Amino acid sequence: MAITNVDELGAMHLDVLKELGNIGSGNAASALSSLLGCDTDISVPAVKLLDFGDAINFLGGPEQIAIGMLVNLTGDIDGMMLYVLQHSCASKMTAAVFGSEIEDIMNMNEMERSFIGEVGNIMSASYINAIASLTGMTIDISVPQMQVDMVGAILSVPAVHFAQIGDKVIFIDDSFVIGGSEVKSNMILIPEMASIDTLFTKLGVGT
Repeated sequence: MAITNVDELGAMHLDVLKELGNIGSGNAASALSSLLGCDTDISVPAVKLLDFGDAINFLGGPEQIAIGMLVNLTGDIDGMMLYVLQHSCASKMTAAVFGSEIEDIMNMNEMERSFIGEVGNIMSASYINAIASLTGMTIDISVPQMQVDMVGAILSVPAVHFAQIGDKVIFIDDSFVIGGSEVKSNMILIPEMASIDTLFTKLGVGT
């Protein structure tokens, strides 16, 4: 039976998504190590199904300022990915490359914005490439659209898709160690429901 919304995903589906997240995070850690020029380790990501409101609270609340990078997915999977980067994580990354942290993410200079945009591109590509390599699917991603704003405003951009796929979203919680300091970043996956069926069918997981 086809899954009609994300609420219907079970423990077996979450285990599969966790494994995809683990592979994607491993790919991301390797790519970030090259970009940052320092060792980057990552723990096994936690994959959750969260209500929209819970996702906002998990990210620090609706008024928390963060960097959001929205990527559109097309091809064998249609939907969106939203990568959310907190100030502390962005600052540790820029410090590793440029020797100084970002003072105010609301007023990043062109070099900082370009660098953070590249981080978003690496993170989203790492996850999508993990899915594509395991399934043989063709998935295209857009250039990340960056928004620096309150978390509530950032998550309002794809809000219409939340309503279409159910009351919950697929939330990936990553924990990186960069230069000895632990930082967190989060990925929210918002696929069209037909794409969920395609994904699990390709992976041999019953829906």
